[in-house]
Amino acid sequence: MKKTIKIYTYAACMITVFFTACSKDFLIKPPTDAITDGNFYKTDDQVLAATALLYSKVWFDYNDKASYNLGDFRGGTAFSAWNDRGNVLFNTTGSTPENGSAWRSFFIVVGQSNLAIQNINTYAGAEVSESVKKMAIAEARFMRALAYRFLVMNWGEVPVIENNLTLLADTSVTRNTIPSIWKFLTKEMRSIAEDLPETPLRPGRLTRWSAEGMLARFYLTRAGVESSGGARNQVFLDSARYFSERVIKNSGAALLSNYANLFLFPYDNNAESLFSLQWVYSGPTTWGTQNSTPAYLAYSPDIANGDGWGGDKGATWWMISMYDGFNETSDGKLKGRTLDQRLKATFMLPGASYPEITQTITGGKQKLIYPFTGTDNNFLAIKKYVTGKAEDVGGASASQRYGNDTYMLRLAEMYLIYAEAVLGNNAETTDVNALEYFNKVHMRAGLPAFEDPITMDVILKERFKEFAMEGMAWYDLVSLHYYNPQKAYDILSAQDRGLFFTEPDQFPNPTQWTFTKTSWFSERNITANSGNFRLPIPDAELSQAPNLLKPATEYQQ
Repeated sequence: MKKTIKIYTYAACMITVFFTACSKDFLIKPPTDAITDGNFYKTDDQVLAATALLYSKVWFDYNDKASYNLGDFRGGTAFSAWNDRGNVLFNTTGSTPENGSAWRSFFIVVGQSNLAIQNINTYAGAEVSESVKKMAIAEARFMRALAYRFLVMNWGEVPVIENNLTLLADTSVTRNTIPSIWKFLTKEMRSIAEDLPETPLRPGRLTRWSAEGMLARFYLTRAGVESSGGARNQVFLDSARYFSERVIKNSGAALLSNYANLFLFPYDNNAESLFSLQWVYSGPTTWGTQNSTPAYLAYSPDIANGDGWGGDKGATWWMISMYDGFNETSDGKLKGRTLDQRLKATFMLPGASYPEITQTITGGKQKLIYPFTGTDNNFLAIKKYVTGKAEDVGGASASQRYGNDTYMLRLAEMYLIYAEAVLGNNAETTDVNALEYFNKVHMRAGLPAFEDPITMDVILKERFKEFAMEGMAWYDLVSLHYYNPQKAYDILSAQDRGLFFTEPDQFPNPTQWTFTKTSWFSERNITANSGNFRLPIPDAELSQAPNLLKPATEYQQ
């Protein structure tokens, strides 16, 4: 059954021309070709259809491949052995494709959000209710703020643009400073929260709790941005704690009892989701409202729809070492098994079975058993967001066209933000509430209660496992880098991103695995430092917008 917001997304696409923001000069001349017909914004349904695009198409270039290239390949949770090597090896350049597509997508979000705000204010008719008008504008402001969060964390100083038409006549626009951008983002999100309803107006729509959840995330990061002597700003830590607890107690959201269910079709808009990108399976006449990412993650066409190009992608050695139960042997191997259910739900190990996915084999089909192949290297393929063939999802998928949503904020993060905010600048904490909330996430994964003091290393490890392949690891490290850059460099530089061989003790249904590094593969580690940590502004944008080379100034709100 189609979700309401997805129907609106599709309808809006049918009456909207393609975004000219895909051109290289979109930063100089932001997109102006959204729904501008004054006759369109006459009813609540029309206004909601207009903002529905902000939940999908504007994010497409980011979601397509850049989300995992930046969030997971640069973050070190996963790697590609033969492709996307610039991001894996931490030498992303101004010409790296995913660098440009992410930058472009985020500024498309900014530009289209600005135009939505302008058009609603200009054209909304008398029949449009004030509540819908206020909510739709808040939706656009939310998307713009989230896009700027990605922009400032990846590229540092960027220009804050709130009015596209003003920019068209202003050739002096330059980048803004990082602290002033974060000040803008937290102030903006606080205002947005006031204008969003406490329950979604339609399935998948933003709520007050989406905004307050983002506020918890924003304040936790801003505490590092405005640190002093390595100590995070206590006022902002307290704000992160306050808003995360409000969402936990008041939103009505709840953790799913089984972690794997977060990614089993149809999981969209479940009780744990606070905000997701809303994709829809679409036919051959539309492009950009569907989720294309599974095409690049599925390890083989055997489990896909004529795509399945992720055969050289998988968990890094470093990522596997995060899971409790795998221990290093005297000869440098890893061996064992884990009770952590997140591993099987995120990465496929040889012999693991996935009855929800159909696998093509010689002579027929079967329920997926991840194969055991190779003699000195193989891949722990990506499972998360891979939902299988069309027959596995009621016919609602085709090559590069999937309908499953992309999580952008889950309740689990609120529990971990609360624990980290309580920890704050202390070396450890035994706070009862922090331990309780931490264990909500930890024990949901099938692990015993964590009873030791919580440290920053403990929280980071939990976050890496909880959100692997959700495009999060890189941004966790950027947040850390704001107040403790050397620790961020040390984590990245210690990661093993090279090939290895995984052998099950029996096939299928293994009880343990042995991991052995591939001896002939040399590109195992990267060296992170101040010279390569931040992404470079894409070359195409620098050539079109030379003001991006000028010194940053404080953003005046």
